[in-house]
Amino acid sequence: MSATLPHLRRGLGRDSATRAAPHLRALVGAAGIAVCDPDRVLAFDGAGSDHHGPGDPLALFLHGRRPDRLHVEPRVACDVPGCPLGSAVVAPILVGDAPVGHLVAAWERGGRVSPEDTRVVGEAAALVGAQVALADLEEQGERLAEAELRALRAQISPHFVYNALAAIAAHIHSDPEEARELLTEFAEFTRYAFRSQRPYVTLADELTYVEKYLRLEQARFGARLGVRIEVAPEVLQAVVPVLSLQPLVENAVRHGVEGHGGSGHLEIVGRDLGVDAELRVRDDGPGMAEPDRALDRPAGRGIGLSNVQGRLRQAFGPGYGLVVQSAPGEGTTVVMTVPKFAPGVRAA
Repeated sequence: MSATLPHLRRGLGRDSATRAAPHLRALVGAAGIAVCDPDRVLAFDGAGSDHHGPGDPLALFLHGRRPDRLHVEPRVACDVPGCPLGSAVVAPILVGDAPVGHLVAAWERGGRVSPEDTRVVGEAAALVGAQVALADLEEQGERLAEAELRALRAQISPHFVYNALAAIAAHIHSDPEEARELLTEFAEFTRYAFRSQRPYVTLADELTYVEKYLRLEQARFGARLGVRIEVAPEVLQAVVPVLSLQPLVENAVRHGVEGHGGSGHLEIVGRDLGVDAELRVRDDGPGMAEPDRALDRPAGRGIGLSNVQGRLRQAFGPGYGLVVQSAPGEGTTVVMTVPKFAPGVRAA
């Protein structure tokens, strides 16, 4: 059954059904097998495939019976002379209590369907249903992550765009070459932040655009903003959600530097923890009394902390995400922990 799982995790469609059908037929030991949606055959494999296939009506196997019940058909209703199929077991593929399709296992004429055959087909249909349900959940999770990313972009764009353009404008007359370079950095960063369709990037990519963001902020603050970046090369190929590190840095600038009289120091440190990677974004600003609450509210401490936390947990599970360390007068450190490798999470 494990051979069918990668195909069905993409949902129940013609392509996934076609790939899974041979494995399902081998699993149940039937002469032929059909994977169906609520109305028609999506894929057929085995005996009878010369005239049975995608598009055949489900009524060929149901004969007016309830679609949510497992049953045995004594004879497949096929009028093609010489069709080898005789009896069949028809099992609903359920997601929750709703039938989303059927698994039909057919035996050759003259063969008998045993109770064991019926049980195996029913269990195979239940496993297919479980995989389809997981595919639906993953699709919902992807849609939620996309919505959260759009919300994050809406949060960061007005503040960042205004300040970046102001910094560029301040250099137009005094240092036109610097202004041109800043405008290039601004264009590249906004293309990454607001137009990229990639859900995941390598940490190296995210850091590249974090550095562009900081270049623009240093143009605004000048020597009042000190920056140190020290990231172990072993973690640079870790994959993270796009715009996961940058909001932590922007948050540190807004609350650690702007909230500290317009000057301060910010550092980004990345460590190799073996199977995991740890990123620390630290500012020496005023700090806060209740750091744990920063992850539970969309406003207050900052841009997107709860948003980033949600996307990290969606991608990697509850064992990963953000931790905020802070105290009044002692600055703030946001620690992000991600796996260096996560199955199914790849940079585009």
